[in-house]
Amino acid sequence: MAGQIKPKLQYVPCISADDTPAPGRATSGVAGGLAICIAADEKGSLFALGDKCPPINQPLSFGKVVDGCIQDPVLGTKFNLKTGVVAEGDWCTSPIGKLLGGLFEPSGVPVYPVKANKNVVEVQVDVNYKAAFESQYWSGILDAQGKSNGKYY
Repeated sequence: MAGQIKPKLQYVPCISADDTPAPGRATSGVAGGLAICIAADEKGSLFALGDKCPPINQPLSFGKVVDGCIQDPVLGTKFNLKTGVVAEGDWCTSPIGKLLGGLFEPSGVPVYPVKANKNVVEVQVDVNYKAAFESQYWSGILDAQGKSNGKYY
């Protein structure tokens, strides 16, 4: 196995400025290999969160932004835009959410620093995250990619 890959935080482009969501809306992007939800509150302030809603990982970017939270469109969970934590009493509130939500402990989504300039919206992420994760793959005769050297057939 390779040596440990250390985290490296830096701002990377996520979406173009033309794709910035309107107030009360959200959109999706990718930064450093991570799925990111860019949400705009009612005043137009931007927030960046992980784009996978727990517990079943549907896109958070399909949600509505209201009162400092973004709501999962399927299960009804509301996540605080600043902290990513579940709003008090708002874990899996939709009818289907009530069926599934009781099977899982409430969990939030990650939040990331975000900044916008005239051309692009940037999000600060660990640019080494993907490489560090993949460095833990076992490599051998039947590795995850098909060949013992990690290459595809």
